Amino acid sequence: AGGGPLLPDSVLYEIFLYLDHVDVLSVGLVCQQWHAVARDEFLWKELFYRYYRISREVPRHPAAVSWYDEFQRLYDTIPCVEVQALKEHNDQVLHLSFSHSGCLFASCSKDCTVKIWSNELDISLQHSSNMRPYNWSYTQFSQFNSDDSLLLVSGVFVGPHNSSSGEIAVISMENFTLLSRVRNKPYDVFGCWLNETNLISGNLHRIGRITSCSVLWLNNAFQGIESENVNVVKRLFKIQNLNASTIRTVMVADCSRYDSPDLLLDYEEQLAASSTSTCPVFDLGSDSEEEEAKPKQTPEPAVQELPDEGGVTAEDGLQQFFDDIMEGRVRPAMTETELETKVAELFVRSRTKPPELNLLSTDSNSKTKYLIFTTGCLTYSPHQIGIKRILPHQMTTAGPVLGEERRSDEFFDSLDHVIDIHGHIIGMGLSPDHRYLYVNSRAWPRDCVISDPMQPPPIAEEIDLHVFDLKTMKEVKRALRAHRAYTPNEECFFIFLDVSRDFVASGAEDRHGYIWDRHYNICLAKLQHDNVVNSVAFSPVEQELLLTASDDTTIKVWRSPRVVRIQQARKPRPRKLLFSWLMNQKS
Repeated sequence: AGGGPLLPDSVLYEIFLYLDHVDVLSVGLVCQQWHAVARDEFLWKELFYRYYRISREVPRHPAAVSWYDEFQRLYDTIPCVEVQALKEHNDQVLHLSFSHSGCLFASCSKDCTVKIWSNELDISLQHSSNMRPYNWSYTQFSQFNSDDSLLLVSGVFVGPHNSSSGEIAVISMENFTLLSRVRNKPYDVFGCWLNETNLISGNLHRIGRITSCSVLWLNNAFQGIESENVNVVKRLFKIQNLNASTIRTVMVADCSRYDSPDLLLDYEEQLAASSTSTCPVFDLGSDSEEEEAKPKQTPEPAVQELPDEGGVTAEDGLQQFFDDIMEGRVRPAMTETELETKVAELFVRSRTKPPELNLLSTDSNSKTKYLIFTTGCLTYSPHQIGIKRILPHQMTTAGPVLGEERRSDEFFDSLDHVIDIHGHIIGMGLSPDHRYLYVNSRAWPRDCVISDPMQPPPIAEEIDLHVFDLKTMKEVKRALRAHRAYTPNEECFFIFLDVSRDFVASGAEDRHGYIWDRHYNICLAKLQHDNVVNSVAFSPVEQELLLTASDDTTIKVWRSPRVVRIQQARKPRPRKLLFSWLMNQKS
């Protein structure tokens, strides 16, 4: 195209209206003066808002230099081009995880293997560990430690259909040897690293038919080779569970990383949306009236300071309750389930250590970390997110195995924060800077009432992807939507998501993976599989590389159009056969 002066705004607008109906990649054919208008901000701003259907109240990404560059980022850097399909697993692939360096990744599968892959231009299998000799049924989750020297692998034991036992194995990345194994119950606690050498597991103790106690343990990864004089385990927390709920899906957020937020999320529209959020947050350690405000129909969290009734102690209250039962003063008649829950609530009032105060005032330069997990208070399906601060002295197995000495009124630990989702939580993921928590959930009906904890409400097919700011403990975005799930409550399973600097991705039961932009809240790509997509994983060093794992037994590798063009340009072109034959004849 030849050069020329910039076109007037009216002509640019006519070009824009035309471009709105043609393939953007053929945009250079519109007029001979294209290269003169190609960087015109008016054109690209109009095209950007119209093409991606974004509200004009949403500002441009704070790191963007121009509207042209921003359009190019969303159009050309999304990992949506399939470049490789890995078929070494022979059953459903459940989870994917990258090493922090991005050089390796691990995959877990119903075939009961964990496979370690080398992330090169053409990805190749480096090692495969079969866990069946250890009585595992399948592998379900993996995570590299901070220096990529160890791999945590979580699995499920062979057992009856209702068995909830699992195990965590630690594998050395130096020679792929198994270093230690730790019992994990229930198995969907998954487990996670707290630091380079210590990992967190769970155990579950039944107290009644629907009441239990979850114990979270800190374990040294080198249990088999440590000295007999050094503890290799230590109890972290002991938390009471009501109404058949349990603690599951543990993860650790590092507060010291908040100093370098990777995105500005809380612009005006999002703040307005958060003020009408359907996901209330309870700060159990705060005395401020602002944070104690709650919608009327929101259920109370499982562990919470109950108000004193005229100075009556918990022990007196429990005795009074029993007296009322014996004398027939409890009306209407309580079911066995309601009775067990009421007794457990009264008992825990005088047996629980109070929550940590000033959770939100954590110094960003401190070594404080948050333990984050799913829990509940109304039914067995996970519908709340619990947050517990881990203090520096708790980050080592040194000291008493059962932790610091406790008084009789500190038998249980309380939660420092509870986020109520009002739906079945099926996935969680942290942003790279650990400031934002992304949560996949399937909503309950708006005004549902749970009368039986063993019969949770029906759940929506549409998956909501919520975003919470862990610095303020507030929801900061409207829920992202596009992906769907179909299994009912009792069969519902985890769908893993992942977050990069600019994007968030998730699997779904509709045979697709999905990618959204974190700033604009828009769905950018659907990634096709032949069955349920269970897990997604961005490369931590290259967000234009994404992996997806599916029930169709494959792992697909996706790269951005930009990277694909670069790689194709670097490949040497094959010489034509005739030319090669002639050259050989001359020699």
